[in-house]
Amino acid sequence: MHVRSFQLSDCSPVTELLQAALSEECFENTIEPFSRQLSWDSDLIVVAEEEGEIVGALIGTIEKNHGCYFRIAIHPDYRRRGIGRSLVSAMESRFQARKVNGIYVVGDEHNAAALPLYEAMGYGENQIFKSVRKLSIVGQ
Repeated sequence: MHVRSFQLSDCSPVTELLQAALSEECFENTIEPFSRQLSWDSDLIVVAEEEGEIVGALIGTIEKNHGCYFRIAIHPDYRRRGIGRSLVSAMESRFQARKVNGIYVVGDEHNAAALPLYEAMGYGENQIFKSVRKLSIVGQ
């Protein structure tokens, strides 16, 4: 498994991954922020590849100099293999390189299943960002 930066050619495979990995409602709430973040700063989108196939993606953003894990998606056939942990570590390094003031996890209802991953990686309750509607990538 290889984690790398998002490339323009990944647009369709990542969209397909989001559809496969997320509920329909979560997908609908994710696709516009994904597009917005892609146009603003695609370096804050990382993908996990296995044998040339994209099996995971993490959309991050920076809001008021705070890094934020917006949405993580792992293909159902590849879960529980450490892909999520690798994606979070890669994004954390990007946030640290940009010297953000802190790193937070979006704590909306769609990220509930991923919260144990973030907690296992040291992100506690005080790092859960509950005001997701205020994020620039989400819009109004």
